[in-house]
Amino acid sequence: MYETLQPQLQKEIQEIKDAGLYKEEGIITSPQDAEVTLEDGKKVLVFCANNYLGLSSHPEVLKAAKDAIDTHGFGMSSVRFICGTQDIHKQLEQKVSAYLGTEDTILYAAFEPLFNDQDAIISDALNHASIIDGVRLCKAERHRYEHNNMADLETRLKETAHCRNRIIVTDSVFSMDGTIAQLDKIVELADTYKALIMVDECHSSGFMGKTGRGTHEHCGVMGKIDIITGTFGKALGGAMGGFTSGKKEVIEILRQRSRPYLFSNSLAPSIVGASIAVLDMLTEATTLRDTLWNNTQYFRKQMTEAGFDIKPGEHPIVPIMLYDAKLSQDFASKLLEEGVYVKGFYFPVVPKGQARIRVQLSAGHTQAHLDKAIAAFIKVGKELGVIK
Repeated sequence: MYETLQPQLQKEIQEIKDAGLYKEEGIITSPQDAEVTLEDGKKVLVFCANNYLGLSSHPEVLKAAKDAIDTHGFGMSSVRFICGTQDIHKQLEQKVSAYLGTEDTILYAAFEPLFNDQDAIISDALNHASIIDGVRLCKAERHRYEHNNMADLETRLKETAHCRNRIIVTDSVFSMDGTIAQLDKIVELADTYKALIMVDECHSSGFMGKTGRGTHEHCGVMGKIDIITGTFGKALGGAMGGFTSGKKEVIEILRQRSRPYLFSNSLAPSIVGASIAVLDMLTEATTLRDTLWNNTQYFRKQMTEAGFDIKPGEHPIVPIMLYDAKLSQDFASKLLEEGVYVKGFYFPVVPKGQARIRVQLSAGHTQAHLDKAIAAFIKVGKELGVIK
């Protein structure tokens, strides 16, 4: 019966193309790095990856991944509680806990086993889609507070005073804007109203804070966040997989009742081995973190002086505001011609009328990389009338 669905899908796809919103995938034939090779052989600088610390192709990370394959195999062919837990899985969980300053860690994330209809989840309005999907799976009451608005959060806390447990859920860094959650103020409100806190550190772990522990370190509230979720798919090596870290009883009940944990294959040994090496590297020194922050400050300063409309902040996510969806795509296309690989973001990824180029800095970027990207932005910006 596909003949009834096919024309419907073809029409929708064509409408996306006609609106100039069709998402093309750029194919690269090299490892992810500050510079990559496209399928036509052209080399370009990448300014749109989550490779914040430049570790996706780091020699020590690659060696650890290969060593783990040699010692522990390619895949687990099972879930954790049957026969899918190796010694290195436990080592990685212990290292994440030590790095974040928490009691225990489980290699994945979920809400569902922790809360029911007697409880309430209070979520920032701009939380990432993965958090929203997790909240939807849970039977707890669902409440939203205006983005980063502490007065509105306090109102929601008062409204949910009747609930058994309340948990405030927020991204630590909001991926489209690079804004940082006010965790110090959230902790104060949580203490006042006896609420729990869950923070998603996906765009923070490894480089936020003086030693890179995350936004809870950056905001001076280490040890005061009940549940921390994060990923190995961004700064911590760039592969895949996630974790939940926090109080030991929380982690234990997740091991016992969480469906994704109980019914999904264990993280591959190569990823586990590489992730252990990443945490060892970041524990020993802050060199990569420091380089990233220097690169971020330089790029933000130069682009602002060039006249671009940039959302203020300090994070290596740097939104270059263009407002028009088609313009964002044209701008990205012309930058690619100049050897700079970025993507235009537009509705529904961001609100209508808020289209942008989201630049992401990396410790892998050299001064020459930064200067080439800035020059390309200025050239294209003048050509398209974005700057004078």
